[in-house]
Amino acid sequence: MKTMIPILAMFFLFYYYTNKEEILIPDYAIRFRVIANSSSEEDQELKMKVKEEVEEKLNRLMVNARTSQEAKIILQEELPHIQNLVENYTKESEISLGMNYFPEKEYHGVVYPSGNYDSLVITLGHGLGNNWWCVMYPPLCFLENKTQNEEVEYRFLVKDLLEKYTS
Repeated sequence: MKTMIPILAMFFLFYYYTNKEEILIPDYAIRFRVIANSSSEEDQELKMKVKEEVEEKLNRLMVNARTSQEAKIILQEELPHIQNLVENYTKESEISLGMNYFPEKEYHGVVYPSGNYDSLVITLGHGLGNNWWCVMYPPLCFLENKTQNEEVEYRFLVKDLLEKYTS
């Protein structure tokens, strides 16, 4: 118990002196990103249509993947079909499967660091607009869509303990 108090005190200080929490997505994760041609309303709507169409297909595919390696093989095999889905909306697009750059992103108060990540990236037109992304494998973005009408609360055990004993 004596060693637990200093550990809790360190976590308490860390919690109150950092504004943003950083959660690392696992190294084996595969991200999915759609970048709009521009940030115009029309281009953003197109981005979301492409995202929804491709995401629906990816959702069906990723259910069968038991490892990230299997997910990569499935994606490689399905890449021509994904390209066809995108081309139904626009011929001006580029699809990249592999290591792609992602800028830093804050989502629900969590900071995701910038860097090169294993991913499927669809760039529409010039790719100068706002983008959308999620973790495709493990299928976290698909899990989020299932709960989109519900408020999701992210909780951390240490934070909960600190709040319980400091209140």
